[in-house]
Amino acid sequence: MHPVVVYTLSRLGLFAVALGVLYLVGLRSFPLLLVAVLVSGLASYVLLSKQRDAVSERIAGKRREAGKN
Repeated sequence: MHPVVVYTLSRLGLFAVALGVLYLVGLRSFPLLLVAVLVSGLASYVLLSKQRDAVSERIAGKRREAGKN
């Protein structure tokens, strides 16, 4: 599967998990969304480094190909 799709779906999955857990903990409304974004962002920074590297390699490869033309 395309690395960008995998990375995006992984980020969305982490956000959904964080949102669900924080909802069960008792956060509601705007603070729930804000904290879920922060938690999922931090988690993705740690957990998705391999996927992020694959995306950057794909982008760099496309730029190299475009530069040759």
